[in-house]
Amino acid sequence: MDRVALRGLKARGHHGVFPREREEGQTFLVDLVLGLDTTEAAAGDDLTRTVHYGIVAEQVAAVVAGEPVNLIETLAQRIADQCFTHEVVREVEVTVHKPDAPITVPFDDVSITILRRRP
Repeated sequence: MDRVALRGLKARGHHGVFPREREEGQTFLVDLVLGLDTTEAAAGDDLTRTVHYGIVAEQVAAVVAGEPVNLIETLAQRIADQCFTHEVVREVEVTVHKPDAPITVPFDDVSITILRRRP
């Protein structure tokens, strides 16, 4: 399976369990690795036979900016579900980073990574 990767996609969302997170929002970063077969796209030099990563990026940003959830695990699943609206995507790895998580000790990042395959 071939891979199309998007790294460091930034979007602002209002996700979290604390009222401050919901009210003020924060920046989330998303990394995606989409698994698909690009053989036909490459052979015909045809964008319609692959995934348009620009559109995927816009859709993922819209999910992050959309309806708030408590957990980044839920956000990651919503992003995966959105990626599967593209028929050619057979597998998706989603990492959601929450660099401004409300943690009381110094840290660089908090993230969740999920891997989903189309049934």
